[in-house]
Formats: sequence, structure tokens, C-alpha cells
Amino acid sequence: MRQYLRVILQRKGVIAFADYVLLAFAVYLGYALRLGIIIPRYVNDWLYVMGLLPAFCVTGFMLSGQYITIWPHAGPEDYVRFMWTYTVSFFSFLVVNALLKIAVFPKTSFAVTFFAGLFLTGGFRTSWLMMKSIHFTHKSQKLAALIVGAGEAGASLARELLHNDTELYPAGFVDDDERKSGRQVSGVRVLGTTADLQDIVARGNIQVVLIAIPSVSGTKRRQIYDILAPLGVKVRTLPSLRELAGGKISVSGLRRIKLEDLLGREPVRIDIEASMNYVKGKRVLITGAGGSIGSEIVRQVIHNSPAEIIALGHGEQSIYLLTEEISRMNVNIPVHPVIADVADNVAAEYIFSQHKPQVIFHAAAHKHVPLMEYSPREAMRVNDLGTRTIARCAGMFHAERMVMISTDKAVNPSSIMGATKRLAEKILEHEQGNYPETKYMAVRFGNVLGSRGSVIPKFEEQIASGGPVTVTHPDMKRYFMLIPEAVSLVIQAGALGHGGELFVLDMGEPVLIREMAELLIRLCGYEPGKDIQITYTGIRPGEKLYEELFYDENSVNSTLHPKIYVSKIKSGNPTSNEDIDTGLEYALRYPDDALTVLKRLVPEFTHE
Repeated sequence: MRQYLRVILQRKGVIAFADYVLLAFAVYLGYALRLGIIIPRYVNDWLYVMGLLPAFCVTGFMLSGQYITIWPHAGPEDYVRFMWTYTVSFFSFLVVNALLKIAVFPKTSFAVTFFAGLFLTGGFRTSWLMMKSIHFTHKSQKLAALIVGAGEAGASLARELLHNDTELYPAGFVDDDERKSGRQVSGVRVLGTTADLQDIVARGNIQVVLIAIPSVSGTKRRQIYDILAPLGVKVRTLPSLRELAGGKISVSGLRRIKLEDLLGREPVRIDIEASMNYVKGKRVLITGAGGSIGSEIVRQVIHNSPAEIIALGHGEQSIYLLTEEISRMNVNIPVHPVIADVADNVAAEYIFSQHKPQVIFHAAAHKHVPLMEYSPREAMRVNDLGTRTIARCAGMFHAERMVMISTDKAVNPSSIMGATKRLAEKILEHEQGNYPETKYMAVRFGNVLGSRGSVIPKFEEQIASGGPVTVTHPDMKRYFMLIPEAVSLVIQAGALGHGGELFVLDMGEPVLIREMAELLIRLCGYEPGKDIQITYTGIRPGEKLYEELFYDENSVNSTLHPKIYVSKIKSGNPTSNEDIDTGLEYALRYPDDALTVLKRLVPEFTHE
């Protein structure tokens, strides 16, 4: 109450006084229209009501926070609350007046007073909104924006553009509901459907298109982008419903196009909670916990009631940031941060003896293809020795299961990174034989969007600086997946696997990197080759034009999930356990021979 009074006395007293005067005038109208303009007979009753009724209503407005509402920015919910407060206050006075018999208030008079007061005080507030709309819809020096989607999100976005001083003004809507065509939403006309986009953009001199359909499917979103790409307009989009997560729809929420918006397929949905029964009440070790995938696994596991989590990473800063994030989650699950090298056998055995993890997600690895071309020994040390160390400890300390993250680059590898991950798959196969009571399985990923080193942030930086956008080769293709898809696959693999399996997600068709770059340039409002150049830098060491998912597609089987496939890790080029152990020891001792050893251990490795 004290806060409200302070606000009114400082800045809102004028509004409270205006409400009082308008409501007093409404009382006068109620009596005058019923009993005559001068009201000689009921002058005392009129004065009582004129003094008390406005006081009741203004007090109600104070208590409900009406005088701290910023009315030029008010939305429908604010006006509904205002009407409800006014009605409750008005009828509270009527009840008090009837009980105490303060004044005669004829039924016709209080009906006229009620509607007159609502009209006058409501109109007073609406007038600010109208004046602000007139002020901010001045179109000079503003960009014409077309809003795709005339639903609730689009309407909210249009209102914010109209009521706030932004660089955009809403020139119209398009919506695929043909019943809306020609009608107005939030004072803005619906000009047609998405099929009419090209004509509408040309006729209306549209400079920016705002996608305001948070629930739109990935396929439909891509269709809209394909229509807009050649038109030379900038495109911004509201986040998806998952990204919004109940947040307010606003201009500040608009963002640039991300590559995940352009995949042209629906993200694969997996019921993670139903898949994670095997971690409930279990001790869970996550290696590489500070990385993009490892940290997301931690976030997912922590919400599914494990007994404890051991978050192992080699980089102290990333583990520190993860623990800081976890501390803000207000969860009661013990999380033990551990700084260690997965290839350190002494450290690994100590960690396993102390915590005795039952479920292991092995995400630690070197993944950067060009960098590993210059460091074959280090790639083998972390990706292969690290995998063998963690896998053997898992068996020795009787873990229930271990899921290792591999890559599509492990199939017919041409890079050192890919070859080391293929060797890691073989190591997992051997450890499955050595420790049959522990279930070992691997998961192959394509390129993970949003992970460190993802291509889209690089493209965006190059576009923002005026180009050029660099692509390695015009025919380069890659499979893409999102971090949530990748983590879902890891978790689902742990539930589906019985030991010795290799799981792969259906990622649709591989995508031409060149086409992604061209589309992104166009959606930023530029023309490839004219405004922003694309230059081809040549295939980097270890890269190939396209990736594969399996060695033998005939050995691939479906699973209980329609978008996940499985095969056995075993390949047609068997390598003995002793050969792997001896080769690793030799490669780590003699770095100059590491590449030769890797080629011998992975015969399918083709390296120039």
C-alpha cells in the first residue's frame, strides 16, 4: 500500500485525480439523466455518491496496481484487469450503500453511472494508446515490415511495432488461413497467403519479413525461406515454442536465421524422460562434460533422478562454468566436478574406485579434423587410449553400460580424426568381448549445429563484415543434426543397446554447404556473388566431399524408434586386441610413426 501511495504521489497523482473527476462527472450524468439536470430534490444524495463512489473506485485502482501500469504500452490483459477492478469497486460501493443506507441511488442512475464511468476512465487510458500509435506509426525513415503469421504471436508483434519507437512499422500480414485475408489484426491488414509473398513484397516495397509462427514445422519454415530468399529482403524470425519457453513475444525476441531453421526436415523427437529410466538412482559418469554434447548430457541426466553425477573434463574453465550453471538450477543431485585426462590410467582407476559409476557417457574426444591432421599422436592418445582406458575401467569396476560418441567420419575415414574414432569403435568392440557383463555401445553423429566450431556463426560473422563467405568446395555435403537430437540419440542408445551395437540417427539427406551459405546470405538481405561474395578455399587436409553412415547398409536394422538405426560395431577388417594395445603403445612412444601405426590398425583409412 505504501509503495502504491508513493508512486501516486510522485508521478501518478494526476491520473488518480483525473479518475476521480471523471467518475464524479459520471455520477452527475447518472442522476441528471434520470432526475433532471439541476437535481434539486436529491442534491444531498448526489453529493454523497459523488464523493464516495469515486473514492471507492480510485482506492480499488490503487490496490490493484492500476496506477503503476504503463498504459501507452498496455495489452488486452491490462484492460481486462482494469474493467474487473472497476466493476468490483463499483459494486462494493453499492453493497456498502445498501447496508448503511447512505444515499438514494436509483437503479437507472447507477446503471447510467456504471457505463459512463467505464467509458470515461477506460477512454482516458485508451487515448494515450491512440496518441502513441499515431506518433509511432509515422512511416518516414522506417522500414516496411511484413509479418508472416496473423495469429496470437503475430498480433502481439504488430502491437509492439505500433506502440514502440522501433525502426520497423507493420505494413501487413500474410497468413495461410484464407478466412483472414482482407481483414485486420491489431489494426494491420492481412494482405494474402504465403503463396502471395512474392507479389506482396514487390507491391508493398517490403524491406524486412518477420516470421511470427513459433509453432511452425521445420519443413514449412524452410518452404517460406525458399520463397523469400530470392526477393532481397531481410528475414527475422521469432524463436520456436521450445526456445520461447513461455517468454513474452517481443521485437527483442526476433533473431537471425539459424541453420537449424533451414534443415528442411523435422527435428527428431525422442521422449528422453521415458528413455532415461536406466539412470534413475544410478551413479553416472560423463566424460568431456564441459563440451557442447557432454554438458547437455549433464543437463538432461540431472533432471532424471540419478544418485549422483561425475562431470569429468580436462579443461577447468568449461567444468567451472558447468558447475556454476548447475548451482543455479536448485537441484539436489550431487554433482562431482573432476579435472582429469581420460587417457591417464591412474587417474581413471582412482575415479572409478572412488565413485564406482554404473552408467558412463563417453563424450571426451578431439574432434577438429584439420587440427588433428597435424597431431596424429595426440588424436590417438585422447580418442583411442582415452576410450580404451575408460572402457576397461568400466568393465573392471562392473559398470552396467557405456555409451561412446563416435562420428560419421569414422566410415571409410580420410582424416586422422575419423580414423581414430573408427579405431575407438573397434576398441569398444574388443572390450565388449573382454567384459560381457558391461553393455558397450557407440553412437555416430553428423555435424552438430550449435557445437563449438559450428559453421553458421562463422558464416554470420563473414556476412556481417561484408564477406567473403568461405566454403571449402562447391560440392561439399554434410549431414546436420541439432544438439538436442544428438543428446537424445545418446540417451536412447543407452536404453536400446544390449552390447556391441552402433546407433545412427536418421538425419535426412545431406546438405550442400554452398546452398546453405547462399540461402543465409539472401535471408540477410543480400545477393550472393553481388553484395556478398562466396569464395572456395579448397578441401582442407583430411576432409572429403561427403560423409557416409555405415560400412554395409545391408547390415543396418531398424529399432523401436523409427528414426534410429542400429548395426554391429564389427567390421570386415578385424584387428586383434593385442595389435591395438601394441600399436597404441608404439605410436605414443614414437610420434613420428603414429600415422603409420594408425593406417595399419585401421586398414580402411585412406589418407593422402
